[in-house]
Amino acid sequence: MLPKIIITCAVTGNITTRENHPGLPVTPEEIANSCLEAADAGAAIVHIHVRDPETGKPSMAFEHYKDVVERIRAKNSALILNLTTGPGGRYQPSDDNPAMAGPRTTLRRPELRVEHIAALKPEIATLDLNTMNSGNEVVINTPPNVKIMADIINAAGVKPELEVFDTGDIQLSHDLLKAGVLKSPPMYSIVTGIKYGFPSNPDVMATAARMLPRDAAWTGFGVGRMSFPMVVLSYLLGGHVRVGLEDNSYIAKGVLTKGNGELVERARDLLTKLGAEIAGSNEARKMLGLAT
Repeated sequence: MLPKIIITCAVTGNITTRENHPGLPVTPEEIANSCLEAADAGAAIVHIHVRDPETGKPSMAFEHYKDVVERIRAKNSALILNLTTGPGGRYQPSDDNPAMAGPRTTLRRPELRVEHIAALKPEIATLDLNTMNSGNEVVINTPPNVKIMADIINAAGVKPELEVFDTGDIQLSHDLLKAGVLKSPPMYSIVTGIKYGFPSNPDVMATAARMLPRDAAWTGFGVGRMSFPMVVLSYLLGGHVRVGLEDNSYIAKGVLTKGNGELVERARDLLTKLGAEIAGSNEARKMLGLAT
């Protein structure tokens, strides 16, 4: 087990709605405030998606990312920012012609999926390695597109966090590391609980962790009711942890959480009761070798 554990808070995500949780942060001000609340509760890293402030729907608008980042940095310059690059990879075949995109398709050129990273230069940017079924659509991240995104992230001096959803994603990461597209030591998130990906159970997370490069830093987490069990499991297997409204809306069975701060507090409580020490943002920055 690691000497100190990094808690990441994923504050709003791309899928959760206010039907799932009425307090889901949507506007740039709400997202920034929720990030600061998570930091006060013990999160060293915040993982950020943005939303359309009028509709609450997922957004890729640069101005929303910029607004959130500036609000956070004005009040907490130490907090590590991890911006998503996941949106823009979804394909829905149309009913009439599956070769034509349906209305839920969000596919964009890979350069556009990382333009906010190049401009805002957060410490971390997620880099999804999965191509998989997602509901009635498909998420597509081809190796050539991943390379384009990785090159832009690397050129910005930002560390990619490799999001892996199945064993093939990990095998792809090894190929990209061997080719020099990704740099060592790498950083991973093992995502469990997404349908058609890794299930949330001990055997699977342990297998995924063993498949990672020996010098990798990694975070394991679960979606839905397995969020807190996966906090404990990731720690016991030698990983860091993640919680947040992106992954789970409940603090207990049938009880909605008050917000991201309470989710972080619960994770911190579980970890410290097991003997873990929690890393602050500056400690986490040194542990992960992030640019200062």
